[in-house]
This record gives sequence, C-alpha cells and structure tokens, in this order.
Amino acid sequence: MVEQVAQMVVHGEAWTIKDLFVLPNEYVYWSIQIVMYPYMTGLVAGAFVLSSLYHVFNVEKLKEIARYALVFSFALLPVAMMPLMLHLQQPLRGIHVMMTPHFTSAISAFGIVFMTYACIVGAEIWFVYRKFFVESLLRLEAKSERSGFESLLLLIYRVIALGARDLSHKAIEADHKAVKLLAGIGIPVACFLHGYAGFIFGSVKANALWMTPLMPVIFICSAVVSGIALCIISYAIFMEIRKWAARRGKSFLLPDAVAHGEHAVDVDHLRSVQSHEVTMTAKYLLIFMTLAITLELLDIIFRGYTAVKSWDILRDVIYEHDFVKIFIMQYGIGNLLPFVILLLPGLTVRRAVLASLLVLFGVFMMRWNVVIGGQAFSLTFDGFMHYHLPIIPHDIETFKEGLLGALMVITTPFVIFYFLNMIIPAFMEDRDTH
Repeated sequence: MVEQVAQMVVHGEAWTIKDLFVLPNEYVYWSIQIVMYPYMTGLVAGAFVLSSLYHVFNVEKLKEIARYALVFSFALLPVAMMPLMLHLQQPLRGIHVMMTPHFTSAISAFGIVFMTYACIVGAEIWFVYRKFFVESLLRLEAKSERSGFESLLLLIYRVIALGARDLSHKAIEADHKAVKLLAGIGIPVACFLHGYAGFIFGSVKANALWMTPLMPVIFICSAVVSGIALCIISYAIFMEIRKWAARRGKSFLLPDAVAHGEHAVDVDHLRSVQSHEVTMTAKYLLIFMTLAITLELLDIIFRGYTAVKSWDILRDVIYEHDFVKIFIMQYGIGNLLPFVILLLPGLTVRRAVLASLLVLFGVFMMRWNVVIGGQAFSLTFDGFMHYHLPIIPHDIETFKEGLLGALMVITTPFVIFYFLNMIIPAFMEDRDTH
C-alpha cells in the first residue's frame, strides 16, 4: 500500500505546480489521458448517433456518410479504453471489469455497457454488410486462381459470413429490419456509454465543479457534436484521398479498391457525393451544437444564480484562472466561431471542415476544463494547482501521460480504419450494396 501511494505521488508530481495554500498530498492525478478518455468515448457515441439518423430515422440524405460513420465508430471502439490502459498503474487488471460484472459499481457498469455496445455495433455492421460478405465470398470462391491476399480475404469472409448465404428478397428485408432494430437499441446504449463518463464526474461530491446533475447530459450532447464533427472531417479527408488516388492510379491508398477490385473510381461522382454528404451533415451538427451550447451555458448560469458555499472558489477558477481556456478557447473559438461559420449561407466543404475542426477543439477544451479545471483548486479553497503537459518524455510515465501518448491515442483509430476498410468497405454506396 505504501509503495502504491508513493507511486501515485510521483505520478502527480511530474506535472503539477502548486500555488498559494495547497495541501501537501494534493496533485493533479488525472492528467491528459483522463481528458482523452471521455473525449474518445464521445467520438464513438457521436459517430454511432450519426449513422442512426439514417438507419432509424430514415434521413435519406445521410445514407452514404451513415454507413461510413458506422464503420468508423467500430474502428474507434477499441481505442475508447486505451487512455485508461495507459493511465492505470496496473493496466493488466482492467480486463477484470469485463469478467467480473458488479452492478453497484459505476466502473464495472461501464464494462457491461461497453461490451453491450460493442456487440450491438458489430451485429449491426454484420446485417448491413451481410449481402456484400456473401457476394464477395461467392466471387472469390468462383476464382480458379487467387492471390495470397484474396485467399486471406476468402478465409475472413467465410468466417464472418457465419454460413448465412441466403440472398433472397425475404432475407434481405429481414436484414434491414434487424439493422433498424439494432440501431434503435444502440442509440440509448451509446448515449449511456458516454453519459457514464459524465456520471462519474457528476457524482463526485467532494469536488464542487463536478457535482452537478447536468454533467451526464452535457457530456452526451457534446459527445454527439464531437462525433459528427469528426465524421465530417475524416469523411472529407478520405474522399479527397480517394479522388487524388483515383486520378493518379495510386490504388494502394484505396484499400477497399485493392481488396475488391474497384479500380475505376469516378472522380466527379466522388466530388458530388462528398459535397452533398458533408454539407447535409453540417446542418445536423448545427442542431446538436445549439443544444450542447445551451446546456453548458445553463450550467454556468445556474451555478452563479444558486451561489452555493463553493461558488467563491468556482468563480475564481471560471472567471480568473481558467477564463481564457473557458470563455476564449472553449466558447469563443470552439463554439461561437464554428456556429457563425455554419450559419453563413453558401456552405462549402472547406468551411464545413474548418468549422468541424474548431468544434472538435471546443469539445476537447470542454473535457480539459472539466478534468483538469476540476482538480485545479485545493480542498483548502485557498490554493490552486497548474497542470503542465509533458511535451518531451524522459520516462515511460511522461510518455504515456504526455503529448506523445495523447497523439498515439488519436492516430490509432485511423490505422484500424485503414485495415478494417479492406474487409468492410465504408465507402460502398447503395448501388453497390443492393
């Protein structure tokens, strides 16, 4: 126990600077990886909600990006727990949460919800792409001579097809009904997946900044906003790469084309689809942004109006120590500026991507201000702690809890998506599916 406490103190000392009257055992224990944790789970939930707008609510204008968002959400899923694994002193024990469910523990409840959500997303992808799996399986089996890569694909499709080769109209209709049902169930599960993070913070009675019943709702709304923004950015970038690769014959940058022989890609068609899907999705981003901003401002107004005992220290944190981070970086650059950009008439793909980048920055700052700002003031209410992000690592701790560790978490989903797209083509259109 003494060794664990000593490790924890050193763990926090590496990036904590104290100011005024701070207790000796107080440090910023929850660092950048705990900021990344709710940020990444929010991206997962938000991407799934975007895909459900088409599968559940039949928003036909989002049908192409909805399929992409579903696959991209699946690629984000394994990374959701990665920040926790990097932050924990004993990460190998994390699997116990999955293996020993305990319904009275919020941490254990996350494991249950996470596995449930993973099963829902996996099953939904299977039903969406089952026809494609079977058709690819039959096509590869009909080939007399196959390359090593095609043989590997054949093996993969045989496994994931699960022997369900029925392509009759009745079977396809059953697949569509199953997709709609799973997407409908998945929306509250996805919201609960991220609302849990807000629940963890909002239930900490010892911290005045976190203790609010609005915290889970604020986290859910900002999660949807961040997930939609990331889908807009990544979809636009990947479509630009596809157009560039198609014009120059760089097929290695089109993993789905390499896997399934779609070498002839119409650049003009890609440009039309990209413009339509991005601008339409931006309109729904604007709607969810309005809700998220309203809730966040309502929370600040409510705290100021009630003015409980802890309001004096909270006022110093919000309006003095973290004024630039909250009102300039989060609300100004991350909320107001993209809101105005999206409201201006004649929205283009570049403007939508710029606004989405600013939105992602604003949501990240919201997570930063909650996690880091909530630990900034001492329990004495007379002192403050400043967090300095380790830029250049000098040991394993400053690597995991520093800039490089955060960048590793951010880039991992895109690597997973590249290889996942070889098996499950996220850019396949309805004309290819049905």
